Amino acid sequence: MVHAKMLVTAGLLALLAAVQPAAAAEPSALGLWQKIDEETGKTVIWFLFVEDSSGFYEGVAAKLFPRPIDGPTPPVCTNCPDDRKDAPLLGLPIIKDMKRRGLKYEDGNILDPRNGHIYSAAMTLSPDGQRLTVRGYLGIELFGRDEVWYRLPDEAVKELDPVIVAKYLPGQVPTVGSISAMRHTQRGAKSTNQLR
Repeated sequence: MVHAKMLVTAGLLALLAAVQPAAAAEPSALGLWQKIDEETGKTVIWFLFVEDSSGFYEGVAAKLFPRPIDGPTPPVCTNCPDDRKDAPLLGLPIIKDMKRRGLKYEDGNILDPRNGHIYSAAMTLSPDGQRLTVRGYLGIELFGRDEVWYRLPDEAVKELDPVIVAKYLPGQVPTVGSISAMRHTQRGAKSTNQLR
């Protein structure tokens, strides 16, 4: 009798588990984001977030939206103090060394290419994965400033310069789903690296 009750209970638990929706994978910052000027409402820059082989996240300047006053010459980071000095702004890692902790990214840094200052940085991803709050700060997070960036659709990768795609999305053709494929590929590569 006890054995039969245990079988019924186990059967009910299995049925409940099968009926409950599978937990959705937690969103990540991987992919394309746009920064919008709060005053004009115009897009300022697109960032591509990738994960390196060490598990750190970085955001690179993926598409620039020059203003008429910027002139025809592609901008370079003349004030950068490190290996980014005099590098073209397009493709430049602006955010580096972010460590993921769920929807929070911490212990990274952000470069202001206008003056070469590097600030500590943290990011928080919205639960729906559509907004990324980026905070640059000095010392402690309390002394900082937030910007909200907005996720771009996967199809937007088609608008990236082929050099950016080749460098940060190697082996991928910029088509619909490239970012989704990148997310899958990078997760798979990380898992493979952990097995070695």
